[in-house]
Parts: sequence; C-alpha cells; structure tokens
Amino acid sequence: MELLDGNLELKEIQKLQGHTDRVFASCSGDKTVRIWEESPSTRSWDCKAVLEETHTRTVRSCAWSPSGRLLATASFDATTAIWENVGGDFECVSTLEGHENEVKSVSWNASGSLLATCGRDKTVWIWEVMPGNEFECIQVLQGHTQDVKMVEWHPTMDILFSCSYDNTVKVWWSDDADGDWSCVQTLGESSNGHSSTVWSLAFNAKGDKLVTCSDDLTMKIWEADIIRMQSGDGYAPWNHLCTLSGYHDRTIFSVHWSREGIIASGAADDAVRLFVESKDGSMNGSSYQLLLKKEKAHDMDVNSVQWCPGEKRLLASASDDGTIKIWELGTLP
Repeated sequence: MELLDGNLELKEIQKLQGHTDRVFASCSGDKTVRIWEESPSTRSWDCKAVLEETHTRTVRSCAWSPSGRLLATASFDATTAIWENVGGDFECVSTLEGHENEVKSVSWNASGSLLATCGRDKTVWIWEVMPGNEFECIQVLQGHTQDVKMVEWHPTMDILFSCSYDNTVKVWWSDDADGDWSCVQTLGESSNGHSSTVWSLAFNAKGDKLVTCSDDLTMKIWEADIIRMQSGDGYAPWNHLCTLSGYHDRTIFSVHWSREGIIASGAADDAVRLFVESKDGSMNGSSYQLLLKKEKAHDMDVNSVQWCPGEKRLLASASDDGTIKIWELGTLP
C-alpha cells in the first residue's frame, strides 16, 4: 500500500470506555489503570483487569517493561508503582518514592534494566532494576527549571531524554564506568527548539530521528549520527531538521512514530494528524508532509496517541472525554 497515494482513511474500529475520569493511555484521573486485551476471534478489545486501590491521585503515565512482565505507573500521589503480571493477574510488587510531588512520566530503557521517572519537582530520577523486584535510585538529575512533562529512553541506547515546561528537551548521557549521568545537550529555542512547553517526544524505529511537540503549536524533527554513538565514538549531537507548523491550532500534547515511519499527533483541538517524510527531493534536507487529518477524533482534547508495536496499522488515542479509541489506517473502499 503506497502511503502517499492519498487514498487512505483512519477508521475508528472501537471505543474503549470504563474510566470515570480523564483517560491517559490506559490510566486515568479516576486513580485506576485498566488492562485491555484483544480477542483473536472478534478483534474487539476488552478490559481484562482494573488495577486500583494503590494510587491515591491521578495516574498520569504507564509503561510496559520490554519483557511485558512488569508495568510501571506514575501518579500525582508522588509515587511510581510496579505491577507484575503473573498468569494474567497483576500484583503491585514495588512502590517507588522520592519525588516531592506529582510524578508525570515513566519510561523503561531498551534492556529493561533501568527505569526513569520525572515530575513537577523539576527532577528526573534513574532507577536500577534489582533482583526480587527491588528498585534502587542511582541518580537524581537536576537541570530543568520547571515541571518535567515526559521522560523517554532512546530505543537502542542508554540515552535519556526529558521534556519540560521550561520549553526545552534535555539529553542525558553516561560515558564513564562509574555510570554518572550528565546533561550533554539542551534542545532549546536558541538551537531551533520550541518557544513554549514541550509536552512529548518520540523516536523513529531506527532511532536516528526524534520528533517533539509543544504548546507553541509546532512539531520539530531532529536527527543524530547514532552509528557514531553505537560504535563507542562518543556523543553525537541532535540537530534540527525541520519544523511542522500550521496543522493544529491548539496545544499539541502527544506525538508517536510508527515502525514504518508515520508520525501521529494528538492535540487540544480534538484532532489527530498523520505525517510522513516527503519523497519528492525538491527541498534541501528532509521534509515531512501531512498524510491524513481526522477532525473531531474525540469530543475533547486528545492527550495521547500511540501506534501498535506490531505489524498492524493500529493507532490508539486517549482523550479528556474519558475514552480510548482504536483506529485502523487503511485504504478507502
């Protein structure tokens, strides 16, 4: 299927309801986390478990470990809970404490040996996964001057990225045997970065490109020489490639890159947009173009978009309207 033939549609195939407050991925202001599973026979998604009575305030972020055995959930109650999947039953096996107030985001590294959290206290914490479901904080990273909105590990290397209310993305790197982490780059307005809060970031499958989104109504694409870093030849900086603007008219809260190179965005204008890299070669460097737009994807702000990690072109979107929608990208009939 040729992506740029213009004959595509984003079809809603299911609406998932059940949370009684705002939905974030599958965690919510109702203090619960819901586990959804697709039925192979009907292709419908059903709620298989509700994780509750652990967090006492909004659950803002959740992330599966690479093995799928552990689920980390970050909450405004200043804790991060670790849940273990034992035969389909989920048990809270650890509670990580240390942030002064709201924990905003949680992310596992590619090997599942490290966990990162961030919060309103302007800090980023790196936790090492120990035997017996124990977690040890190995470093608290300070450098942001405001609320840290999101943390995300690079998909193949132990490089950590954080985005903040201070309008910047910071890149954290450890290049010594002692494992001391430091900020090696700040993507800010002076380096073609954003001029307002940076809400989210995501990597392409290869890991050599990064997309960020912001309150300034833009998305920015960045690129780095990851081969140099993977070869052990030191840190290679991220450089601004291009800016996508004029596609959303309110805050862009979430971006996610599919395995085949489609960027999805969700915003406070209730819309979802899809973008792909242009192939015309008429411009210097890389450029990206709008593939598809879905107006009124939800009845309220779209707070999160995420592609299915498998082969299917399935996209999940979550909204202030209390629902998660599953969309399939396909050709028009």
